[in-house]
Amino acid sequence: MMKKLALAAAAFLGLTGLQAPPAQKPLPELSLWRLDCGNFVIKDYNAFFSDTMAYPPGRPKAIVASCYLIKNGDRYMLWDTGVPAGLVGKPAENAAQRIELKATIADQLKRIGVRPDQISMIGISHYHFDHIGQAANFPKAELVIGKGDLDALKVKPTPKGMEPELLKPWIGGGGKVTAVEKDADLFEDGRVIMLKTPGHTPGHNALLVRLRSGNVLLTGDLYHFTEQVPIKGVPPFNTNRADTLASMDRFDKLARNLNAKVIIQHEPADIPKLPPFPQAAQ
Repeated sequence: MMKKLALAAAAFLGLTGLQAPPAQKPLPELSLWRLDCGNFVIKDYNAFFSDTMAYPPGRPKAIVASCYLIKNGDRYMLWDTGVPAGLVGKPAENAAQRIELKATIADQLKRIGVRPDQISMIGISHYHFDHIGQAANFPKAELVIGKGDLDALKVKPTPKGMEPELLKPWIGGGGKVTAVEKDADLFEDGRVIMLKTPGHTPGHNALLVRLRSGNVLLTGDLYHFTEQVPIKGVPPFNTNRADTLASMDRFDKLARNLNAKVIIQHEPADIPKLPPFPQAAQ
């Protein structure tokens, strides 16, 4: 009887196409580096980051800008590109914040033997200047960005606070650009996935990296610092509050279900969650 059942099951699987797929060759090593892409002092983080006045008023807060290098076999991609390179040695300051940059992405890549022309892809979490500031230093790379953000950058006249010139090689420059409207499997092997998380901007994305050592989730600007997570704080400059809260809910559930290491890209305390540069997580 058991033998007949086994044969029947095998026949059913054959008819329905559910038989086990043929063995595939092993995937190449996947590596992840954290790059230093800027430092900020937000002079009143309550006014800057909370539309419900959730934090102590009038207090400064230090945050960081983090970018990431991903190597998949012999292919390299950047996730976000930090503040503009011109800030090295020339900090900028206004009424809201002070910004500085210690070293460019290109200088950091040089330390691990990676040339700018080896970067084949740049994934952008969203269009704010501290995430696209050095993208144009890699003009041969394919730019992958949320469609809502790309559309917003093309609006004329340019909306206040947007700097499309930072993406000049792709916006009017002829560079290869891919606008994503849903989750995107960047290397088509299921290991580096842009996650649609709109709200901070119309086309905001987070990133899932499925390393051999475990899953890592990079927030983009869905969250800016740890204190924001439990209260679901929404910055007043987000483009859609309801979308922000829905994206936070999705992201939090993904983190739990995938047992992922969450790294808030602007949170200084999250820097040690990855090996210190020039070491890589794998």
